[in-house]
Amino acid sequence: MVSAAEQLAANLNFSALAKAEELKKRIWFTLGALLVYRFGTYIPLPGIDPAAWDQIFRTQAGGILGMFNMFAGGGIHRMAIFALNIMPYISASIIIQLMTTVSPTLEQLKKEGEQGRKVINQYTRYLTVVLAAFQAFGIAYGLEGAGNVVTDPGWFFRISTVITLTGGTMFLMWLGEQITARGVGNGTSLIIMAGIVAGLPSAIVGLLEQSRQGVISLPLLIGLTLLMLAVVAAIVFIERAQRRLLVQYPKRQMGNRMFQGDAWIFLDKTDGINQFPCGLS
Repeated sequence: MVSAAEQLAANLNFSALAKAEELKKRIWFTLGALLVYRFGTYIPLPGIDPAAWDQIFRTQAGGILGMFNMFAGGGIHRMAIFALNIMPYISASIIIQLMTTVSPTLEQLKKEGEQGRKVINQYTRYLTVVLAAFQAFGIAYGLEGAGNVVTDPGWFFRISTVITLTGGTMFLMWLGEQITARGVGNGTSLIIMAGIVAGLPSAIVGLLEQSRQGVISLPLLIGLTLLMLAVVAAIVFIERAQRRLLVQYPKRQMGNRMFQGDAWIFLDKTDGINQFPCGLS
């Protein structure tokens, strides 16, 4: 049974693609939206000393802070207005999805079709504001305790930080919805991908520089490259893996007519939960 992606690849006509005005508009809109996102990751948070924060970040970049910075597209390193990225929205979406299985009200809304989906999306936005504000206050409190990073500590800085970071997350949530509706692909996934990909060039240059200085030997560099390619190949393999279950219907009689048995293939995705546990954590 041929998948939709394989059918699209088989029927792809590049001459027709060049004439697809609607598709080109969507591509340009997506690129423009991602450019706006990248620009926002370079706008520093008001009330902090970027140089002082840069020194503190470099001493702790090898831990969990570095991983968060990767998902934020470098926004935490620069302590930008998009430092929280779109992660509160993803966490809120996962929590709401889990709540639909235990809450009769949400479960009923889920069954009401488009109207119910709009209400659930609204609940997700409300929860996003709560999570983003909570995380933003934690960041503000942590920055005040990080030496001389904050130029004027106090409640004004905390409140302004909560408003700025929460507003940045809500803007990215809106931007992701616009990409999904008017661009190409899923807006939320593209924003996360753009943040991760933005750090690849500097990481590659850093590896090459360490190899040139003799910190990393050439065989180790080749081994790391092969390992990276193997991990990517394994991720693609697991993501595309599926079980094909044959579903058969027996012969049945309706009135005086006898209908032959039917059979079709049910595609069961092997990695159904995907990255949801990582996103929730």
